[in-house]
Amino acid sequence: MSQVPTSQAPTSTATTSNVPVTKIPSANCASNTLDNNTLDTTNIEPTNLAARLARPELLELTPYQSARRLGGRGDIWINANESPFNNVAVGELDLTKLNRYPECQPPALISAYSQYSAVAKNKIVASRGADEAIELLIRAFCIPGIDSIATFGPTYGMYAISAQTFNVGVNALGLTAEYGLPADFATAARGAKLVFICNPNNPTGTVIDKARIEQAIQALPDAIVVVDEAYIEFCPEYSVADLLESYPNLVVLRTLSKAFALAGARCGFLLANEEIIKIIMRVIAPYPVPLPVSEVAVQALSPAGIARMKTQVNELNAQGERLAAALNLYCEQWGGAVLTPNGNYVLAEFDDVAKVAKLLIDNGIVARAYKDPRLAKAIRFSFSSQADTDRLVSLFESQKL
Repeated sequence: MSQVPTSQAPTSTATTSNVPVTKIPSANCASNTLDNNTLDTTNIEPTNLAARLARPELLELTPYQSARRLGGRGDIWINANESPFNNVAVGELDLTKLNRYPECQPPALISAYSQYSAVAKNKIVASRGADEAIELLIRAFCIPGIDSIATFGPTYGMYAISAQTFNVGVNALGLTAEYGLPADFATAARGAKLVFICNPNNPTGTVIDKARIEQAIQALPDAIVVVDEAYIEFCPEYSVADLLESYPNLVVLRTLSKAFALAGARCGFLLANEEIIKIIMRVIAPYPVPLPVSEVAVQALSPAGIARMKTQVNELNAQGERLAAALNLYCEQWGGAVLTPNGNYVLAEFDDVAKVAKLLIDNGIVARAYKDPRLAKAIRFSFSSQADTDRLVSLFESQKL
């Protein structure tokens, strides 16, 4: 597949932000014209008690604009990289102990994920999605007002926003034109306590070779290199979880939200050496994993659940190939390019992105657009069911001259 043109690549990037495709916003505006709701991202004037008492830097913070927060209208939702499958066998869950607090780290859940990931149980912490794990790392290792993290964009926006909410600096570095680590990454990231690398990268869907990530781990021995593998089930050969034994400064983030189809359960994992785990356990909430979440997650991580996940990943990849092929044909005729997907989504850049946005909204399709300068012409499409993909393919094929 062709690659997104590289002439626009900046030396640094802004935090990505998610908006319905009905409007491609400017850098300081996020609008949802589907339902006329607008997320207020303007600075808050300290005219009320809450604003006067709040930490000053929070008054200027633009919150993360998740797909659900912005909303939208349509009957095909492909804007949040969710699975179209719902696998939970509700009747098999044991919810008879909801009157009791759950275990901080449910043994059955940790054991199940250890067996699945081939990572020792004492190197695993379960969290409320990978998002909580990001915050735990920042809270545990970064001194507010002094320390910083480093990110390589365009990438997942919560690394930067989580840091900013704790008054921790963000060194926003740019990926290369081909969305790889820059040659001077070690020099550029030096001084950061945490260095975040999303692999596969969201929202581009691109991957960084395992050997290159290992170079980053080796080149930054005084920092913790955090590799976010939220989408690794779609390209497991790129995982660096097997390097945990070799590098004390490596952390791997995982989630059950994507391939395991449990986005609503909010269950993630932080994988690291025992010394990092001990620090994380000092700051984690008393009961981070609700009992129903643990029950659902253990069910998903059973041999039958893992086999089902792998079958569904293959199905989503097949539908993704169909969608990417249709997008490529459209771009060949109307201008644009499609990045090779490695997660459960594909990013396409269009010469006339407003035309595509209107096409989608007119047909009840909610996808994802961005205000990052490098992605101003891009729309991300999550892989979905065969029926949804049939409609998308037909829609783009209908634009042939």
